[in-house]
Amino acid sequence: MAQVKVYSLFTDFDINLFKAGKHYRLYQKFGSHPTTVDGIEGTYFAVWAPSAKQVSVIGDFNYWAEGEHQLNVRWDSSGIWEGFIPLVGKGTVYKYKIESHNNGIKTEKADPYARRCEHPPKTASIVWDDSYKWKDTDWMKKRKKNNALDAPYSVYEVHLGSWKRHIEEDRFLSYYELADDLVTYVKDMNFTHVELMPIMEYPYDPSWGYQLTGYFAPTARFGYPEEFKYLVDKLHQNDIGIILDWVPSHFPEDAHGLGFFDGSCLYEHPDRRKGYHQDWKSLIFNYERNEVKSFLISNAAFWMEQYHADALRVDAVASMLFLDYSREDGEWEPNIYGGRENLAAIEFLKELNQEIYASFPDTQTIAEESTAFPGVSKPVFLGGLGFGMKWMMGWMHDTLEYFAKDPIYRKYHQNDITFSLAYVFSENFMLPLSHDEVVYGKNSILGRMPGDEWQRFANLRLLYGYMFTHPGTKLLFMGGEFGQYNEWNFQESLDWNLLEFKPHKDFQNYFKALNTFYKNTPALFEKGFSGEGFEWISYDDHENCVISYIRKGNVAEENVVVVCNLTPAHREKYKIGIPVKGKLIEVFNSDSEEFGGSNVSNKKEITIKKQPWNGKEYSAEITLPPLAVTIFQFK
Repeated sequence: MAQVKVYSLFTDFDINLFKAGKHYRLYQKFGSHPTTVDGIEGTYFAVWAPSAKQVSVIGDFNYWAEGEHQLNVRWDSSGIWEGFIPLVGKGTVYKYKIESHNNGIKTEKADPYARRCEHPPKTASIVWDDSYKWKDTDWMKKRKKNNALDAPYSVYEVHLGSWKRHIEEDRFLSYYELADDLVTYVKDMNFTHVELMPIMEYPYDPSWGYQLTGYFAPTARFGYPEEFKYLVDKLHQNDIGIILDWVPSHFPEDAHGLGFFDGSCLYEHPDRRKGYHQDWKSLIFNYERNEVKSFLISNAAFWMEQYHADALRVDAVASMLFLDYSREDGEWEPNIYGGRENLAAIEFLKELNQEIYASFPDTQTIAEESTAFPGVSKPVFLGGLGFGMKWMMGWMHDTLEYFAKDPIYRKYHQNDITFSLAYVFSENFMLPLSHDEVVYGKNSILGRMPGDEWQRFANLRLLYGYMFTHPGTKLLFMGGEFGQYNEWNFQESLDWNLLEFKPHKDFQNYFKALNTFYKNTPALFEKGFSGEGFEWISYDDHENCVISYIRKGNVAEENVVVVCNLTPAHREKYKIGIPVKGKLIEVFNSDSEEFGGSNVSNKKEITIKKQPWNGKEYSAEITLPPLAVTIFQFK
């Protein structure tokens, strides 16, 4: 077997950028790259291991023998080991054997930049490239409009391993199979985007993908990298955007992963107070190290560039922002100003967002951030972190807590359902009912609803009707759209058999209709992040548990009036204030018979009268169905 030849893809400029933490395309240089040198086909390898004494590529091509193919260390103090190995090609299974200067410690590591990994529980990397031909040109041309902050966002959150399984063979669906089944379903249900829980390679199924070891490789559980591209392509060809969960906050200690990579704390912070998550038993990236920042920002750019991702939902941002996150006194050290903010992580997030929006201006970044940290979705030049959107965790907690109450007690908790409107425009909020809300004994969303079966489904229709008319974008975890009754189990398929029963099928029809109405009603999204897009009619009718408001878009004539009756009482001639004269027409009613409701509705046009009410110049008398949201348009 031919030995390692001296060869490099790095220029001096690359090295300077890497050291400065400003190289955002490291995947073009690091990792394994099939290439031809002096007329000989082979593979170029490059890995960052500054504490290494020796680095060898070991694999099936050399019987995993250490020292057979030693890489060359660069002369520029970059810590990069590299070299070209002739006759090693695509499909070769390999790892790096690293001997450290640190007490001669030896580690055996997967390639941090590998484009493909072995199927878990195997842990090696695989030399890979693909020449996938994308067919989503139409989507890429128009996605700036589809991903804009004034576009409708109804996001379907999916865990690929448990959305649906192949029953006969008791296995996951492949990327190819999902490109048929999932894409067809999401399009039929009228969602605008799919959000995938992490699909980067991960070793441990119960982590749901949030403990990554292969940051540049789609998980092999469902197929090859180009097959994942095919799934993305199919989504785009059907006008569906794709959001990828991304985890720059922590990584597992698995022996083949990033931890203690070259016998030193390379990717993780060496101070355990900053470098170890006690809750998740995982390691925290060292945001103070330039090369680590380059690794992470390059990874984000990789999924945008190579896999045409439309957005990244950044996981666990709160844990990154605060040094005392989930720590007791004495377990953390203040920053140089005596505060609890992690200044390096904050700067990293700003740099990340600046790079993504500069290079991919028609995409979004979305923060899963649960604190009151200011300016998460404000531009960096205005002092913010620069995200496009932020999950509205307060809305989610308050709303689920309110809807779990028996309607007879709701009048004492009106503030729970209206409080979110006091701060909804402080950030660009996404309203999430995510996987976290249907696990660990919390019950399914349907399972939290009070009352008999009819009331539970009526409450659920009301909850989602309120959600879709509330300012902000929307996210729903899979199964919620047909009333999954059991908690989510990552090891099993969703309970699709429930659709054999009328209440669940009716509810699925309701959610499809709600998505359609939302997408076709500009007043519900054109000004979703602006106070100009919302006007209260009444938030203080505690006794009747009714809230009413107007949602506004760019065209005043297309504004809609929303009335939520939060109890089972059927109310006739309920009076609401209206700011303009004319007539009202009922255009959506969650109590419709086709959705499983009691079919109480406003069948005729309603005349708006010159009688002041609710602080408005005019008023109208309407019929309120039980436990329902009713939406009117002006005529």
